[in-house]
Amino acid sequence: MRFAVVRFPGSNCDRDCVRALGEGAGYVWHEDALPEGLAAVILPGGFSYGDALRAGAIARFSPVMQDVRRVAEQGMPVLGICNGMQILVEAGLLPGAMLPNDSGHFICEDVWLEVQNFDTPFTRGVPKSLRMPIAHGEGRWYGSRADADRLAVFRYRDNPNGSRFDVAGLRNERGNVVGLMPHPERACDALLGSEDGRALFRSLGI
Repeated sequence: MRFAVVRFPGSNCDRDCVRALGEGAGYVWHEDALPEGLAAVILPGGFSYGDALRAGAIARFSPVMQDVRRVAEQGMPVLGICNGMQILVEAGLLPGAMLPNDSGHFICEDVWLEVQNFDTPFTRGVPKSLRMPIAHGEGRWYGSRADADRLAVFRYRDNPNGSRFDVAGLRNERGNVVGLMPHPERACDALLGSEDGRALFRSLGI
C-alpha cells in the first residue's frame, strides 16, 4: 500500500478516494495503525461519528490520528477532504476553526476555486482555476487574516458559505498537510461534470 485512505465510522467518500488514487491505494480503519512505507495519507469526506458535537471533533481522538500526526511531523503528505479537513483542523494540524455555513443550510453544488499556492505535494502542476463540488454543512473556515494570507491553498471564486477571506483550503507551515472542503475525488470523471480533481492526485506522482 502506497496511499492510505483512513476510514472512520461515518466516512462515505473513502471508496471514491481509493478509486481516484488507483493502484496502490487501500483502506486503514481508524482503530488501526498506519502501515509502513506509505507515500501519502488521505482523510476522506463523510460524517465521522455522525458529526456529533461538531464535525471532526470526535474523530480527532481516533487511535490512527496519533500516527497521522507522527507522519505529518515527519513530512509525509497528508490530505484532508471535507470532513477530513474538519478533522485536521480539530486535531490542530491546520489552523482556525470550521463553523456552520452562514446560510444555516447544507450546501451541495459545484464551485470554482483559485489556487493560491502551488508549492505543496497536491498542487504542483495543477491549473490556476479548478471546478469541483462541495457538500457540507460546516464548511465556513474561521481564522486570522495572517493565516489566510500565509497558508491559503485554495480560495472560492464566489464564496458559497461565508468562509473568511474566501478560504476553501489550507496548508500547514511546512506545506505537507493540506485540507480542502471541495471534493477532488468527485471531480475525476467527465460524466460527473469535471475532471479537475485528477490534477491533485496526479501531483502525487500517480
